[in-house]
Amino acid sequence: LCVNADEDYVKVKANNGECYILAKALLGAHFKDGEYEVVDTFKGKTLEYKKYVPLFDFVDKKTAEKGYYVTCDSYVTLTDGTGIVHIAPAFGEDDSKVGHKYNLPFVQLVDKFGKFTDNCGKYSGQDVFSKNDEIVEDLYHQGKVFKSQKHVHSYPHCWRCHSPLIYFARSSWFVKTTELRQAMVKNNNTVNWLPDNVENGRMGNFLENNIDWYLSRDRYWGTPLPVWMCECGHYHVMGSKQELKDLCHVDGDIELHKPYVDALTMTCPKCGKPMHREPEVIDCWFDSGSMPFAQHHYPFENQELFKESFPAQFISEGIDQTRGWFYALQAISTALFDRSPYETCIANGMVVDDQGRKLSKSLGNYIPPMEMLSKMGADPVRWTFYTGSQPWNNLILTENTVTESQKKYFGTLWNTYAFYVLYADIDKFDPTKYSLKDCQLTVMDKWILSELNKLIDYVCSELDKFHVTESSRAMEEFMDKLSNWYIRLGRKRYWGEDFSEDKKAAYVTLYTVLSTYVKLSAPFTPFMCEAIYQNIVRGFDKTQPVSVHLCDYPVSDKSMIDEQLCSQMNLVREYTELGRSARNLSGIKNRQPLNELYLTDANNKTNLKPNLIQILKDELNVKDVKQHEDLSKFVNYTLKPQLKTIGPKYGKKLNAIREFLTTCDAMKVVSTVEKGEVFKTMIDGEEVEFSKDDLLISVSQKEGYASATDGNIAVILDTHLTQELIEEGIYREFVSKVQNLRKSSNYVVTDRIHIEISGDKEVEDIILKFANQVKQDVLALSVKVGTDGEFSEEFNLNDRMLKVSIKR
Repeated sequence: LCVNADEDYVKVKANNGECYILAKALLGAHFKDGEYEVVDTFKGKTLEYKKYVPLFDFVDKKTAEKGYYVTCDSYVTLTDGTGIVHIAPAFGEDDSKVGHKYNLPFVQLVDKFGKFTDNCGKYSGQDVFSKNDEIVEDLYHQGKVFKSQKHVHSYPHCWRCHSPLIYFARSSWFVKTTELRQAMVKNNNTVNWLPDNVENGRMGNFLENNIDWYLSRDRYWGTPLPVWMCECGHYHVMGSKQELKDLCHVDGDIELHKPYVDALTMTCPKCGKPMHREPEVIDCWFDSGSMPFAQHHYPFENQELFKESFPAQFISEGIDQTRGWFYALQAISTALFDRSPYETCIANGMVVDDQGRKLSKSLGNYIPPMEMLSKMGADPVRWTFYTGSQPWNNLILTENTVTESQKKYFGTLWNTYAFYVLYADIDKFDPTKYSLKDCQLTVMDKWILSELNKLIDYVCSELDKFHVTESSRAMEEFMDKLSNWYIRLGRKRYWGEDFSEDKKAAYVTLYTVLSTYVKLSAPFTPFMCEAIYQNIVRGFDKTQPVSVHLCDYPVSDKSMIDEQLCSQMNLVREYTELGRSARNLSGIKNRQPLNELYLTDANNKTNLKPNLIQILKDELNVKDVKQHEDLSKFVNYTLKPQLKTIGPKYGKKLNAIREFLTTCDAMKVVSTVEKGEVFKTMIDGEEVEFSKDDLLISVSQKEGYASATDGNIAVILDTHLTQELIEEGIYREFVSKVQNLRKSSNYVVTDRIHIEISGDKEVEDIILKFANQVKQDVLALSVKVGTDGEFSEEFNLNDRMLKVSIKR
């Protein structure tokens, strides 16, 4: 038994005449007032070494005399029970420590199969977990039970079959790693851990509290423990295969696994008797930890090869390997070489389902890997791992998360490639005949080439730091810029029959970007990049490496990076998004031209160049763009006091403050507080200060304008429509309808068509007025009034009906 030496214990006499000893603090849990009388109070230390009669007499008298007395330890708590704990030194770590402290006999009444041993009377040979109720019942009959109750607590179970486990002390061989503790801590501190908190956290703490390594295992398969033991107590550890053959007198080759090696004996140098191998095998983690040198058969050969490859620059495994492979490598390498066997280590998180549960066969909560690869492709699965989360965080892996990668990234990449191939095939473009230096690059070409080289620079820098997630997410962002900005804005450059200088520049730029990008992305998405490379690069130049994976990794061309252009283009994209939001709020379609777009910038940094202003005009379909406009011209501000902050400061002046905010120059107040400054004014002879947190600011647009803001920037659209703008809007809507009709009629992009229109007379006149622009936009040879055509459809254009017929 074990008690806490520092706690108070009592001896009580119950109303039934029996005397009981228990912790004073737990009296109320077992007796009601009036049911007992306290006979004595004392510290737990008083009970130390007092003998007691055990519940069962299954051990021999000699052992019983040495083992059945009270011990003391601080791990005994008074949260529940009686404050007196039954300990079993052969079946628990804390109990074992107490047993060693008091030199208690080693008693095991349960064998390694979880069954009672032969000296346990009627329970002998029975499973320990099946006898709980029967044992309690037997003790009741013997009058030895004071109280019986269920107790809920955590209990270890086998992770594979979920059977309950027992702690079982057994004789084993150990590696004395406690002597290496400080050296391992020192070597661990040289490792670049990702995440960095593992160094002094999970791994560092484990090494600081390192215990001796339990090396031997009672299994059949594994590396045999190379220890030969004599009955006189002498033992020998074999250091090599040759030493084994020499000492055991073996000619020829030898099988080193069980059972063959078990038959080998050597002569004891102490007593001359035969020495036999210990029957255990080695912990398989010792094999894994020996990998750096064992793979080269070092030190017996390949010394130079080992020195060249040790330590490893990088390893990666699950975070649980801090107590497995990471530790085994570190312990063995420290013992042999006094250095870490790896320089950088990424400790991966777990792969989990959408409920956060680790994927496992027993739960059946996973898609078989080959099924997932067959259904969704290897590249999307890989990409999900890269971008889904940082490697050290848990990753939710489901069919939906992989499908999202397919749509978001791979769909964009493949469509960009398909766009290039479609038009390059039409124009018979051969990339080997042109180069960038011979092209008249537009601002869009220079921008995307600048973004490409910035991306290369960033990805290489991040990969040098083993930051895969940051790299892949940057590549996703670049692909969005390439597809949804560069190509979308420049698609008209690839139209038309003439191979102009502008078309040449467009093709060469897009080819350069794609051919370089697939080399950059090849380690991330090997299969898709290989397919693209073989078609657009090797398809035209057989002198290029036979695979994208044999190409040199891209190096950033710093001369092509224009930071100012990239910064201003990002601002243009932000203004474009705000402009679209303003259109949506006003209910005006993007195809309806507007007169003016006004830009505001609280930091007054906006100074877009004319060619970038033109992009804004085209994207937002406006005639003019004006910068550095005063927002107050287009919106009205309404101010009210924020009572939670104004009340405590100026409670008595609240009505006067309300009146001031109703009549003041609201724009002046807002412009001040939006800068993070305090607006000061005099109210009833006292200075009052307003910060942004003191005000409730409401914004309303003036009639005829639509605005949208984001941080320090804002856009305002003039939504007044003239007859001329309305007509141009109808023309643009008509072009869109014709393009859709071409597509639904399965015409190819190069087909020339004739258009005939019939319907609202005013709409007919507008379309004929813009006939030349229509022909250019939709590859039409003629536009006239009529109904002749292969395909026809009736469209609603600004609430007016028009029938459109087309034919090739």
